[in-house]
Amino acid sequence: MAEKIRDIAHVSAVELLTPVLDDTVRFFTDQMAMEVVERRGDSAYLHAWDDYERFTVKVTAAGTSGIGRTWLRARSPEALERRVRDIEAAGLGQGWSKDEPGYGPVFQFTDPDGHPFGLYYETSRYVASDATRPSLKNQAARFPGRGTNVRRLDHVNYLARDVPRNEEFLAGALTGRASEQIVLDDGTKAAVWYTFTDKSYDLVYTRDWTGSEGRLHHVAFATDTREDILRAADVFLEAGVHIETGPHKHAIQQTFFLYVWEPGGNRIELCNAGARLLLAPDHEVITWTEAERAKGQAWGLKTIESFHTHGTPPL
Repeated sequence: MAEKIRDIAHVSAVELLTPVLDDTVRFFTDQMAMEVVERRGDSAYLHAWDDYERFTVKVTAAGTSGIGRTWLRARSPEALERRVRDIEAAGLGQGWSKDEPGYGPVFQFTDPDGHPFGLYYETSRYVASDATRPSLKNQAARFPGRGTNVRRLDHVNYLARDVPRNEEFLAGALTGRASEQIVLDDGTKAAVWYTFTDKSYDLVYTRDWTGSEGRLHHVAFATDTREDILRAADVFLEAGVHIETGPHKHAIQQTFFLYVWEPGGNRIELCNAGARLLLAPDHEVITWTEAERAKGQAWGLKTIESFHTHGTPPL
């Protein structure tokens, strides 16, 4: 059996589309404690305080909400070359670009569901200003001490018409490894969680009940502790941000969570998975049955109906 190659270092940044650009930017600066590092045309680039990369979120004005491009960093120039070759073999490559600040050449492509991606290796690290320079030299910027203080991008959950097709692409062309999945009684795979790292998951595909393609379920950002998420609920309450559900604990992946809708309508998760890592190189995929999934969360309130029906762009 051939050794499993792990060519993707991590998920580095994500683009969100919004019909209310200024309101969405204020959400990320005021409630999520991010810093605007650049503006280009109808886009704003924001940085989470402990992200070594130049930007964490790109917010772009659009006619409706939804997800734009997700960026992945390859582990090496050779890894980038291997992944580009396999993506092109899958017929999903879109060519090279140098349009984004801080990145070298980016290979653009889509997954089988049409979600846009960018893959690169060369990058320019975030450089702190006098106002953001940290006291501790081993973090990117000073702790902001406002809003929810999210540390970094954690994962992206896409809605997909065909989960197995996207899973095959993620495992093959992108060298991801599955950690957990939901399989319904009829054998249909309803959701799959994939990791590129030792985190329990980085990208998720959930079946889109509408049969649509290219939509978003949520983008998640990591907090240091569970207590940060409890405080975040108060922060969002005072700011008038729509709290959809939580704080609760997921059974799948054991993530402590809070879901809100940013002003543009995209679902945002604040998450904390504690100390759970996947250190076993031969990890066996955890399968959840339809009956087990129907039980809802590990504990907390019943899963709210909109969690299963709301996606962006809305239909």
